Amino acid sequence: MFKLNKTLNNVRDRVFNNIHGNNLIYNTCWEDPRCDREMMQIQADSQIVMITSAGCNALDYLLDNPAGIHCIDVNPRQNALLALKIAGFRQLSFQDFYEFFGNGKHPQAAEKYQNQLRQALPEYAQQIWDNKIKAFSGKGLRKSFYFYGTSGLFAWFFYNYMRTRPKLHRQIFELLEAPTIEAQHQLYYALEPKLINYFLRWVINRHLTMSMLGVPRPQRQLIIDKYPDEKVAGFVKDCLRQVFTQLSLKDNYFWRLYITGRYTPTCCPNYLLADNFETLKARSGQIHQYTTTMSQFLKDHPAQYSHYVLLDHQDWLAAHDVAALEEEWRLILQNSRPGTKILLRSAALEVDFFPEFVKEALQFDQVQTAKLHKQDRVGTYGSVYFATVK
Repeated sequence: MFKLNKTLNNVRDRVFNNIHGNNLIYNTCWEDPRCDREMMQIQADSQIVMITSAGCNALDYLLDNPAGIHCIDVNPRQNALLALKIAGFRQLSFQDFYEFFGNGKHPQAAEKYQNQLRQALPEYAQQIWDNKIKAFSGKGLRKSFYFYGTSGLFAWFFYNYMRTRPKLHRQIFELLEAPTIEAQHQLYYALEPKLINYFLRWVINRHLTMSMLGVPRPQRQLIIDKYPDEKVAGFVKDCLRQVFTQLSLKDNYFWRLYITGRYTPTCCPNYLLADNFETLKARSGQIHQYTTTMSQFLKDHPAQYSHYVLLDHQDWLAAHDVAALEEEWRLILQNSRPGTKILLRSAALEVDFFPEFVKEALQFDQVQTAKLHKQDRVGTYGSVYFATVK
C-alpha cells in the first residue's frame, strides 16, 4: 500500500509539474493587496522582493511609490504577463489598456500588439506573446483572456456550467449585485446547495483540477488533513461562506472576475482605475523582473531588502525539499535588515514548517494578521503570516 501511494503521489506531482512547466497558471493575482499594503506599510525607500504571479499586486504596491519592486517567478509566462501590462502602460491609451486587462479582450488585439506593445517587451516576452496574444482577441470559445491559463480554463468551465443552469446563473448574478451584506447572506445560503452540488464537489476534489488552479499535492493534502470528510470541497465551501456572507461584494473584483470573465470600471484592481494610469506609467521603471528562484535571485542580487512577499510557495518547498526551504530562509535573513517585513500565505490552517532559526529571528504579528485575514476578499488561504526581522 505504501508503494502504491508513493507511486500515485509521484504521478500527481508529475502532472502538476507538467502543467506548471508549460503553461501560464495565474491570469490574475489571488491575494488581496489591500490587506497586504496595510500590513506592509511601504515607504519611499522600500525595496520589495516578491513572487510575480500575474503582476497585479506589484502594480498595486507601486501606488505606494517604493524605490524598487523585484518580481521573481520560475515561470517565464508569469513574468511575461507583467511585462505586457507594463508595456501597456507605456504604449497604450487608458481606454485601450482597459480593453485588454479590464474586459479581457480588445477588438484590435493583434494589431495593437504588433504596432505598439511588442517593441516595448523584452525578447523572452515577445517570444511568448507572439504566439499567445490571440487570447485577447475575444474570438473562439473562450472570449476573454481571463478564461485562458490553466486557472482561467477552470473559470471558463464554471462559466459555461452556469450557463447550462439559467436559474443558478441568475441567482449568482443577483448575489454579485446584492445591495447589502444581509442580502448577500440570504441569497448565498439559498443557492449554496445548487452551487456546491455533488458534481462540482467531485470536480473540485480531483487532483487535476487543483493542479490547474495552481495547487500542488502537498497543499491539497494540507487541506484534506483538516477536511477529511468533504476534502477540498469542504474547504472551498467554508471559503465561499466567509467571502459571500461576511464581506461586501461591491468591491470584490477577484470573484467577479472569476465568475464573469471581466472586471467593471467600479469593481477592478487599482491598476485598472483611470485615476492611477499616469502614475503607474511614470513609475513602471521601478519594477524589475527575474525568471529564477527566490534563492538564486538573492545569491545573484544581495542587498538589504525591506519587504518579502512569498505567497504560498513554501508549502511546496516544505513538502518536497526541506533543504531548499532552509536555504531560502537563510538567504532571506542574510538579505534583510532589522525591521524587514515578511509576508506569506499557506493552504494550511497553521504552519509548522518554520525552521527554529527563523522563529528566533522573526517577530510574528498574529493579532494584525488574524484581523486582516478575515477581511481578505479572496478568502482561499488557510492562514497568513506576517513577521518583522528582529
